[in-house]
Amino acid sequence: MDRLTGEAPRPPVLVDVAVLAAWQGRRTAAPPAAAPAPGFVAADPAPAADTLKVLDVRWTALGAGTGHEEYLRGHIPGAVYVSMNSQLAGHDGPREGRHPLPDPARFGDTVRMLGLNDGDTVVVYDDAHGTSAARAWWLLRHAGITSVYLLDGGLSAWRAANLPLQAGDVIPRPGTARTSWGQMPVLDLEGAAALPGQGVLLDARAAERYRGETEPLDPRAGHIPGAINAPTLDNVDHTGRFRPAEELHERFRQLGAHRAGTVGAYCGSGVSAAHEIAALQVAGIPAALFPGSWSAWSNTPGRPVATGDRP
Repeated sequence: MDRLTGEAPRPPVLVDVAVLAAWQGRRTAAPPAAAPAPGFVAADPAPAADTLKVLDVRWTALGAGTGHEEYLRGHIPGAVYVSMNSQLAGHDGPREGRHPLPDPARFGDTVRMLGLNDGDTVVVYDDAHGTSAARAWWLLRHAGITSVYLLDGGLSAWRAANLPLQAGDVIPRPGTARTSWGQMPVLDLEGAAALPGQGVLLDARAAERYRGETEPLDPRAGHIPGAINAPTLDNVDHTGRFRPAEELHERFRQLGAHRAGTVGAYCGSGVSAAHEIAALQVAGIPAALFPGSWSAWSNTPGRPVATGDRP
């Protein structure tokens, strides 16, 4: 049983840098913990070398370029680059949001193009506190890939451990993984609208966007009426590592997410909200993602908008 919630335990979300280094046959100053903290996968048994796959998901919503340039300059050895816009999102109209979920069959092809096979252990990371890598984590689990983990602290933690980087592209051999779409809970527009009256809807954006003081990307500023602000970056400490499970559980308890009923999360376009889902899972709280998020809501005529600090 999960010691925080008393429910059946869920698959671990995170992997520590020391564990990934050990899996790759490297040593660090801090060896893997014998008893991992809640939310972390244990070091043993280590996956076979040919079944360990590492994915680099560097991307920022407002940044220049795609993240590929940074990847080419240096990445975790063996890591394959993943494109947010072309591989982790679909391309529907504005009412579906800026990063709608990809077509299931096409995403299955993407999974195989990335070199994944059935039974692989997958580690995803970025250089932005996990806020973009979480999208890959969520999508892979949604597609039925169960052994996928976020690297806690991402590339910054890897560098801080004085571990090596590799330059240039890594081109994987196509894999044969079979996907099974629909394994994570999802909210549509109507579900997100109704949730505040039935459960808890968390807005993972920065407070100023929630309040409607600024909106750099979408046509209207504000938040979904009834949603509670829970900025994604409050899930991590100053190093970019996830806060302990107990702290996250208390954070979400104070926001009402401990109550019976559905918990959902959204952000600007469904990317950083996946990080909120990951943090909730570390805290032992299952939650649904609203993929269209604010970009879909604000592009849909007739949808009400709330502003200010209050839901």
